[in-house]
Amino acid sequence: MLISIIIPVFNSERYLERCLDSVLGAMKSIDGEILTIDNGSTDDSVEILKEYQKKNKQIKILHCDTPGAAAVRNYGAKNAKGDYIWFVDADDAVAADSVELLTKKAKKEDADLVMLGVERIYRNGGKNYLSAVIPEEKNYKSRFVRYGMGPVQVLIRRKWWDEHGFKFMEGHIHEDMELMSSLILYTEKFAAVDQPLYYYYQNEGSVLHKTTWDPHYFDIFPVLKSMYQRFEDAKATKTYHDELEWFFIWNLLIDSAADFKKFPEGKAGLKHSREMMKEYFPNWRKNRFLKEKPVKLRIRVRLNYYS
Repeated sequence: MLISIIIPVFNSERYLERCLDSVLGAMKSIDGEILTIDNGSTDDSVEILKEYQKKNKQIKILHCDTPGAAAVRNYGAKNAKGDYIWFVDADDAVAADSVELLTKKAKKEDADLVMLGVERIYRNGGKNYLSAVIPEEKNYKSRFVRYGMGPVQVLIRRKWWDEHGFKFMEGHIHEDMELMSSLILYTEKFAAVDQPLYYYYQNEGSVLHKTTWDPHYFDIFPVLKSMYQRFEDAKATKTYHDELEWFFIWNLLIDSAADFKKFPEGKAGLKHSREMMKEYFPNWRKNRFLKEKPVKLRIRVRLNYYS
């Protein structure tokens, strides 16, 4: 079997048909399976899956009782039978030629990882393109580490994934960043298809777009700590010091700071961010990637640090 597409499903009835239609379109004439994994949905998601399964036997319906996208992805990877795995979110979609292009590239280059481009689509109709990191560019591993990508942005050789025992960190949000940037440390067999093969819809109500306080916002701290430990275990913290420093700056002093400042409960998060930067990267102000950014962004980073 060539590929296993893994789709976590939790109360996804609003977008699920769009996702399944796109994946089925991309899987025509492909020897593969579509592992849809219900994570305790209370809406009509499972009924939709059953209707699609009646029409196409590539669709398999599994159930994972452990809550969270990380647990579901781990469960899917464990049960996958394809030579390659690709994680797809139920509220997104893929291009019609995506599976063919990615698997052909993987086989041609004998790649463990194939990165793809992503088109981000906003509710107002706006779009922007997240380009793939390509191995032909200078210092591509540096960009891969600091990219902050999601699991949807790479096709993965399953045997390589299993051999290294990769797993997503369960019980947290931001669980993908804990693992993804470290993958490049374990292979030289890297390829890319720099085309918009994945459509990432910015949906209100998703776990990263909440409008009310969620204690899981503080998950960023154990996640970054665990990510840093991955690089320590690989003896790569010196090699990628500047990249990791920038990753911490972006996720603590820009991204998470914006969430913390929205809510009274987030005040403790701003303090914790400052303490974490002091512990891991006390000289962060000299970071070479930060210096390349516009003045307004650099000022915002400093203000968030001293908030």
